Amino acid sequence: MDPLFPSGLHVNPRSDKTTDHALREVAQKLEATFLAEMLKSAGLGKSRSSMGGGAGEEQFQSFLVRQQAEQIAKSGGIGLSETLFNALKEAQNEK
Repeated sequence: MDPLFPSGLHVNPRSDKTTDHALREVAQKLEATFLAEMLKSAGLGKSRSSMGGGAGEEQFQSFLVRQQAEQIAKSGGIGLSETLFNALKEAQNEK
């Protein structure tokens, strides 16, 4: 018998609210990664042929694409993060 919970109640050290928040963050990061790849495939971040930024632009364009993808995901994205969150939550509940 647990001295803190004599009734035998089992409590997860991480609350559901904390767990949900962590799962939402992971889902949002996964969506941002997906969006970054989609933006790259669409040609966003490619160096311009005229009046481009040169070597500096080429070096940092991936950072810009990543930040744009994160902002899209934070502002609601394409709904992928909600689907991922529900799948992660369901998988966690099965344990």
